[in-house]
Amino acid sequence: MSLPDSFNFAEHLFALNRGRAAKAAYVDDRGALGYGELEDRARRLASALLAAGVRREDRVLLLMLDGNDWPVSFLGSLYAGVVPVAVNTLLTADDYAYMLGHSGATAALVSGALLPMLQEAMAKAPHQVRTLLVSHPAGALPEGAQDLDDAIAAQAPLAAPAATAPQDHAFWLYSSGSTGKPKGTVHSHANPWWTAELYGKPVLGLTEDDVCFSAAKMYFAYGLGNALTFPLSVGATVLLMAERPTPDATFRRWTGAHRPTVFFGAPTGFAGMLASPALPAREAVALRMCSSAGEALPGEIAQRFKNHFGCEIIDGIGSTEMLHIFISNRPGDIRYGTTGRPVDGYEIELRGEDGRPVPAGEVGDLYIKGPSAALMYWGNPEKSAATFRDGWTQSGDKYSRDADGYYTYAGRSDDMLKVSGIYVSPFEVEATLMLHPSVLEAAVIGKQDAEGLTKTKAYVVRKDGRTVSEEELKAFVKERLAPYKYPRFIEFVDELPKTATGKIQRFRLREKEQQA
Repeated sequence: MSLPDSFNFAEHLFALNRGRAAKAAYVDDRGALGYGELEDRARRLASALLAAGVRREDRVLLLMLDGNDWPVSFLGSLYAGVVPVAVNTLLTADDYAYMLGHSGATAALVSGALLPMLQEAMAKAPHQVRTLLVSHPAGALPEGAQDLDDAIAAQAPLAAPAATAPQDHAFWLYSSGSTGKPKGTVHSHANPWWTAELYGKPVLGLTEDDVCFSAAKMYFAYGLGNALTFPLSVGATVLLMAERPTPDATFRRWTGAHRPTVFFGAPTGFAGMLASPALPAREAVALRMCSSAGEALPGEIAQRFKNHFGCEIIDGIGSTEMLHIFISNRPGDIRYGTTGRPVDGYEIELRGEDGRPVPAGEVGDLYIKGPSAALMYWGNPEKSAATFRDGWTQSGDKYSRDADGYYTYAGRSDDMLKVSGIYVSPFEVEATLMLHPSVLEAAVIGKQDAEGLTKTKAYVVRKDGRTVSEEELKAFVKERLAPYKYPRFIEFVDELPKTATGKIQRFRLREKEQQA
């Protein structure tokens, strides 16, 4: 498989679907968006961005809740040759200020509900965003901002896509790092095409008759593939949901007017749904297959789900750096408790501390080679060089491989935690805890709950003579960090295990949890 010298991913998707203009591409809480209207609105937005002075390869912050305007904004940016920087909608103003400064974004596309947070971030950012387009504004717009619908209506569709090459910069996704500072992961126009050809079509087996619904939002690499790259590559329909994917919210979509046939979730979500008293009956849903990623799927959860719905969950592992899944179970070939086998087109190596491959049965660091790898971390050559080595990508995960070629997750290579499919830096949570006047020291690790899922646990040393409750500290962190980062468990201790040089030994705390 190969691509032509000139390739624009947005134009590629539009061309594939020009024969189904009237078919619904997306359905959100406001209504349906047909394939023809999706292309028309995206190309008009491309004209609007260029007319506003946004130039080829400029970065555009994309801070939007999942809805029909998200794919319009993303694909319209790609069509114009500008680079959307899709960001998590659950972060703080300080996070967005950092991303604005780091990316140098000259424009922003934002949901009306998130505009106040973005305005706060813009006031802190080191440079000015010159173009601000707001989707479904809730009230009066700030000076210089424009309603996204008005901006689109005022322009004719851009006549032709930007003449981008397969390896040209297409979009960014931010990936968390061990320092807590997110890394701008740069992907090309070719990368999503590769994930569709290697995983979306052959592994998922999606067709134009499918209705896809992803609990993972579109700003995630996982969600972007689930709700844009894969379904649009085959002409399927996608359900979008702006609200949080709680069990009740998910069930309403499963049993609604557009019942999904393929659902994409994460282990925490599947566990929560199985525990819900509102769990629908098998005959109330139309699911033929589910996908899980973001963290290792406990086999017991997958089996309970299949017993109830008669529907398999295929578990896989992907990463922001590789854009989507590169090891996966497959329909009809599932070993619960494992992550499956390598996706065709990707090479996998497990390496020991000496850098050499380890034999079957031994744990090693996971390295991946494949055509969907990111180009770089923007402005971070040191970390880029450490992660992307001679065509291989170091994942930061540890795995083992059995004699049959199935891979089993063994944990993170560093202290980063993955909670509900999102990376959490323990250092960031620890630093926030220590802002409290009663806290002397803190150490954060992952703790498995009764379902076998990882949650954040903090060990806290209080200052002499000071008192603070577990609930007070949880509320304190919630007020200062994105909600998913707060510690679900807190244990007060007299001291933390440390090395002779004073460094906290988190592995000792992890060993303590395993022995408990």
